[in-house]
Amino acid sequence: MDMFIISLLIPLAGTILGSSFVFFMKNELPERLQKVLLGFASGVMVAASVWSLIIPAMDMGDVWQVTIGLLGGFAFLLLIDYITPHLHPKGEQEGPRSRLSRTTMLALAVTIHNFPEGMAVGVAIAGTISSDFSVAGALALSIGIAIQNIPEGAIISMPLRNEGNSRLKSFAIGSLSGVVEPIGGMLVILLASTVTIVMPYLLPFAAGAMLYVVVEELIPEASQGNHSNVGTIGFALGFAMMMVLDVVMG
Repeated sequence: MDMFIISLLIPLAGTILGSSFVFFMKNELPERLQKVLLGFASGVMVAASVWSLIIPAMDMGDVWQVTIGLLGGFAFLLLIDYITPHLHPKGEQEGPRSRLSRTTMLALAVTIHNFPEGMAVGVAIAGTISSDFSVAGALALSIGIAIQNIPEGAIISMPLRNEGNSRLKSFAIGSLSGVVEPIGGMLVILLASTVTIVMPYLLPFAAGAMLYVVVEELIPEASQGNHSNVGTIGFALGFAMMMVLDVVMG
């Protein structure tokens, strides 16, 4: 049980650590570094989706169950993205028009992003409970997501600071955005423990939700403007790291 709790909290720790960069840096992260980190986060999430979620789901069910779950994850995030007013770090507003502050909308964007990551850890832990997933594999997924949460926390807290918020408030909002991850993980664990037959759907559902974030947000931001090649390099490094982590620990 302690290992399950640790696995749920490790990604949050990554977000908190990344958000703390706002205390040590005066300005935004350099553009090249941002693109490398965005690419790295994309690579980790894609590798985690394939190696930690989709492939194990194939072993539990058939291709149609996995397909339904995967498309369901895409559809779920598309709906949340459509109905929730939010602001991306680069300043683009999406969702319905709202009188919410830019800070609030930026925090909502991060929350939307983090929720599927929490779900992914939750379904991995649920898989260990039903003996369909190794504890080491769930821990590897949690560590991989935590590693990519570190640059994400920095990429979020710095724009919050540039919006005029204090360093402490920027850190707090950036950190609190990660709280949704253990919450999402616990909800999935409760659902999976009640209805065990949904595991072949839940694993690819979490994968689809994460892949939506990668395709809709991370890769476009990493490829815009100059130095897009460094984002590609970051993607390769992130994918390779997560793949090795999953194989070695899984």
